[in-house]
Amino acid sequence: MSLTALPTFAGQLARAWQRHWPHYVAEAAGLGFFVVCAGLLTVLMEHPASPLAAVVPASHLLRRAWLGAGMLLVVAAIVYSPWGKRSGAHINPAVTLAFWQLGKLRTPDAVWYVLAQLAGALAGAGLLRGTLGRQWYGHPAVRYTVTQPDPALGGWPVALGAEFVISFVMMWVLLLALHSARLKTWAGWLLGLLLALYILLETPLSGMSLNPARSLGTAVAAGSYSGLWVYWLAPPAAMWLATVAFRHFHHGEDLTCAILAGCSPTPSSPHSPGEEPPHYPDA
Repeated sequence: MSLTALPTFAGQLARAWQRHWPHYVAEAAGLGFFVVCAGLLTVLMEHPASPLAAVVPASHLLRRAWLGAGMLLVVAAIVYSPWGKRSGAHINPAVTLAFWQLGKLRTPDAVWYVLAQLAGALAGAGLLRGTLGRQWYGHPAVRYTVTQPDPALGGWPVALGAEFVISFVMMWVLLLALHSARLKTWAGWLLGLLLALYILLETPLSGMSLNPARSLGTAVAAGSYSGLWVYWLAPPAAMWLATVAFRHFHHGEDLTCAILAGCSPTPSSPHSPGEEPPHYPDA
């Protein structure tokens, strides 16, 4: 059957895959890499038999500070890598939803992005479970890095509120940076710094997800889905609302692309209304 014979949206999805599959693979690889790094760093910081057990701080707060510093570098590596620049390094369905809402990503691309992100998160967490197993990845101090509300700290209402606030703030900071000629190239580092701060201060409240796909991947690895709906509701809703609010209040430079590393229009890539995102401009 030819592509033109397919139902309209199915045909659009098929044509988008033919044109942009490297972008989707980049999204899957980016989130898979993020999940693997988060798992490995958590094992190194928290597992009692960790090779770093003799040097990691005894304080939970300081260990989270070390973990946050490590994840800052991971985020920067993803955002500014050639693959991250190619796809935009969304690595989060909620971020993709926001860029789609802004008109910087067509619907078929957005659908493939979300599917790729889910696949990457599931593959990353599955890889950790398959290689480290219950002894390391499933140890009570690591718990598959699953994100779940803590009943001792208010349960799902607190986790829902905390996830909403941190997601709203993160999207607002991202949009503020990407709409600024001075800050757009620093957006990845700003997000990394914010993520490190969240790991340090917010983790006890909700597990610090921000990302529905990441939470699903670790939940499947753990075989535990308690409170998963919180992480599928709060981040997308918060980032959607932040995008709506930002568009209402912001009247400065327009967003040129859906790429977290930032970009600027060029003669070969004018970012005209007819251009098909995702597209990174040639240097």
